[in-house]
Amino acid sequence: MKIAVVGTGYVGLVTGTCFAETGNTVTCVDIDERKVNKLKNGEITIYEPGLEKLFLRNLKEGRLKFTTDLAEGIKDAVIIFLALPTPPGEDGSADLKYILGVADDLGKILTDYKVIVDKSTVPVGTADKVRATVAKNYKGEFDVVSNPEFLREGVAVDDFMKPDRVVIGTSSERAKKVMGDLYAPFVRQGNPIIYMDEKSAELTKYAANSFLATKITFMNEVAKLCELLGADVDMVRRGIGSDERIGKRFLFPGIGYGGSCFPKDVQALVKSSTDVGYDFKILNAVMEVNEKQKLHLVPKIKEYFGDIKGKHFALWGLAFKPNTDDIREAPALYIIDALLAEGATITAFDPEAMKNVKEVVGDKITYAEGQYDALEQADALIIATEWSEFRTPEFEKIISLLKNKVMFDGRNLFDLNQMKDMGFHYVSVGRKTITQ
Repeated sequence: MKIAVVGTGYVGLVTGTCFAETGNTVTCVDIDERKVNKLKNGEITIYEPGLEKLFLRNLKEGRLKFTTDLAEGIKDAVIIFLALPTPPGEDGSADLKYILGVADDLGKILTDYKVIVDKSTVPVGTADKVRATVAKNYKGEFDVVSNPEFLREGVAVDDFMKPDRVVIGTSSERAKKVMGDLYAPFVRQGNPIIYMDEKSAELTKYAANSFLATKITFMNEVAKLCELLGADVDMVRRGIGSDERIGKRFLFPGIGYGGSCFPKDVQALVKSSTDVGYDFKILNAVMEVNEKQKLHLVPKIKEYFGDIKGKHFALWGLAFKPNTDDIREAPALYIIDALLAEGATITAFDPEAMKNVKEVVGDKITYAEGQYDALEQADALIIATEWSEFRTPEFEKIISLLKNKVMFDGRNLFDLNQMKDMGFHYVSVGRKTITQ
């Protein structure tokens, strides 16, 4: 099948590459000429484990192509995926200007039947808006489908190639057949393709992400209560996670969720609710709690040191989660701002995200070449992202490089007894503080 993917950001590049991997011919379209040239030359523009290998293979075999020309990109395509940004406005609403702008362009250049697919996360009613925008200039046949993505950064290739489910929102039998044929290779093990109307599909994505964000936030609230009552959140997590009605995933406490999806999607669902006169109380609380949770460690740092002006901190982790270079709404950035405002200095290390942080923070902090380089002459170590390489470090090396055996762990990486035996002052989330 011939496919066009408009937009070569995170979702667009993963989508295009994975469809090419199953034998489709995919043309990716983007207005950024510099990015398109990089991609044409085999230079991948995002970090995602496992993606580069598939990208290079399909580029070499001619199944994956790139262009800045929309008309060229869609000319032979049966399906056109819109994988465009929907950034949040000041009121939390999703900005549809990029999607509707492309829809307007498509209406001027379509010449035959196409299935136009909203792959971006979009508010309820977007399919109707896209349909109306295209129809202003094109009177021929076409269908608009909502096909939300459920990709987790860090494991997006596996998520795409082996989806738990595929959600397809369409009221057209013709489009249903086309989309079913496209996704058949991805659900051979029996995972479902779930067909529904467009509005339900649009809401499904927001509801899924908002529920997961709520689950994370609930455990962070439980963690705070554990600290006050002297309970251990890890024990509580194991106790409730073994209940199959609750499940084990998304129960790990920490310093809040970030990234490009959860914050934006929760805000957008709240805005959609407000627009129809509904007060979504749970999600309003989720947003409030999560904002505070990102700074959960800062009062504890100030409590230990008193005045932190002139103190120097090592920071491990900048990305909002491991296995990505995405720093959007990353808790580390909030911690950096708070510590700098108090007159502290910071040396940070992250395996993938330092380049992106430099573009935002600049030279306000120092960047280390390795995780241990960040520790030299630091008064304490702060952990903000649970990269695997941080989980089993050389503790003797940490002790030799830090000024003090002091650690503030926002991801609960280490065993409390181990930290006690080594003589650390160790602060984590929802567990008792180990004192020297």
